[in-house]
Amino acid sequence: MKNPMKKLIKIVIGSLGATAAAAIAAAGYLTYPGTPSSASSLVFKGYVRLPSNKVLSVLDYLTVSDDTLFVTGESSGDVYRVQHIKKNSLPTAADVTKWAGEGPAAHGVVIDPSTHLAFVTRSEANTVDTFDPANMTGIKRIPVANDPDAIFYDDLDKLLYVASGDSHLATLIDPSSRTTVATIALGGAPEYAAFDASSRLLYQNLHDTSTVAAVDIAKRAVMQAWPLQGCEAPTGMAIDEVHRRLFIGCNVNDVLAIFDLNEHRVVASVRIGKAPDSVAFDPELHRIYTTGKYGVLVVIQQDEPDRYKVLDTVHLHFGAHTLTVDLATHALYVGYAGLFVDPRVAVFSPRAQPLLSRSSPPPAM
Repeated sequence: MKNPMKKLIKIVIGSLGATAAAAIAAAGYLTYPGTPSSASSLVFKGYVRLPSNKVLSVLDYLTVSDDTLFVTGESSGDVYRVQHIKKNSLPTAADVTKWAGEGPAAHGVVIDPSTHLAFVTRSEANTVDTFDPANMTGIKRIPVANDPDAIFYDDLDKLLYVASGDSHLATLIDPSSRTTVATIALGGAPEYAAFDASSRLLYQNLHDTSTVAAVDIAKRAVMQAWPLQGCEAPTGMAIDEVHRRLFIGCNVNDVLAIFDLNEHRVVASVRIGKAPDSVAFDPELHRIYTTGKYGVLVVIQQDEPDRYKVLDTVHLHFGAHTLTVDLATHALYVGYAGLFVDPRVAVFSPRAQPLLSRSSPPPAM
């Protein structure tokens, strides 16, 4: 019996060693994300580090306002201001300021152009917190419906629109008085949304019903909602107002759905990375960017309103699920979580023409 027992002990020790090695390797990967994989349509410029004293820092929304990038900490509640993003070099530590705020779970940030104040949603506190972006100090906490997440400024009605997932409501806030003026029953759990200036409507993804709803903020009502065929659990959204198309990330079945706002139906879809969350559109370059929970950045070219092709699939870092594009410079920003290290923002600039289109055609066989 001794020899079989020795063999069993060796097997157990070997298995434990392999498990420990795998755990160390996984922790190393999560701690040190390295450099994104190569891309034909993008140039990786580097990282902007965001100071944090947390073991785990998960980032959420990124918002560009003029020469400033705002980044929220979903796990920490921190709000970061990154200044001078339009200069030729990457922002430095001196360009980054952190506001810890009054609680965890910070999500969307929006700037009111009339008062120049900023507003951030906090889902665990069920508030929208007003702060001064000039000195990153809090001003007022505004109670809203449960689970506030995305927030938008409605330039037509001069109101803030706050989407609250658990309560299936939108809360409207007057930014000048910093008070709640109304709520709108949405009929489902809202995720991201987009304004359409031509129709004066806000189009809202409803995650649990896999529909998109047209919200008339002036009337405080949902005017109509349509099913998103072939799109399960919609999340991120961007709009092409010229061609009247919505680009919608579908979290469960890993596709980008293209929704025609005139015909009110999905007219095309593109396979993208797993568990997509965030979508951005650069109308001048006709490029769509998506990323999600597994940190796969997909770059899609819009050839025609209903015809699209994937330019790149870029592997980033697990949890790099949010992004935004600066329409003035075309720079792309992606938020990275931090485990034992500071979180960071990856910065990319676009190539005017993808490398594939510049290269010579393959030789004839």
